[in-house]
Amino acid sequence: MKLPIVAYGDPVLKKVCTPIDKDYPNLSELIANMWETMYNASGVGLAAPQVGLPIRLFVVDTGENDEEPRYKKVFINAQILEETGEPWGFTEGCLSIPEIREEVFRKPNVLISYYDENWQQHEEEVSGFAARVIQHEYDHIEGKLFTEKINMLRRQLIKGKLDKITKGEVHPDYKMKFPRQQRRK
Repeated sequence: MKLPIVAYGDPVLKKVCTPIDKDYPNLSELIANMWETMYNASGVGLAAPQVGLPIRLFVVDTGENDEEPRYKKVFINAQILEETGEPWGFTEGCLSIPEIREEVFRKPNVLISYYDENWQQHEEEVSGFAARVIQHEYDHIEGKLFTEKINMLRRQLIKGKLDKITKGEVHPDYKMKFPRQQRRK
């Protein structure tokens, strides 16, 4: 089932998420729905807060490309243990912040600990684009957005666009839930 993606301005996107356990209700169904939602929106990652749930869960699928092999995984209760390397810039976007893309600098390597969907624990080093997507989604479960990682001038320049997103004055080709529209009802 395709879930609505929570838009910029919703308080759930600013919450540090809580860990879950094996008994989290309907976890397999939630993961399947997150994959379907992400693919429907043409994303490469999706975190639980983006579908309104303040839990430590995200999915990543970098897709096929010529530069790096496909990287597809489920991350439960993830903890980034280390980020290394010289930061590099890349234009990022976010399904919760449609129509805005900005250059974000991140380190190219991460060491991450997490559980997969079968509750197997992993500690893994990841590099390149996959590391970037992991860091972006990890930020979501820490209550941070990519717009906080851009310089102050750029943040000021996109403020009006962010306000329009909060009000629902954007038209992505996927279902969204907008915070200011909810308050009017």
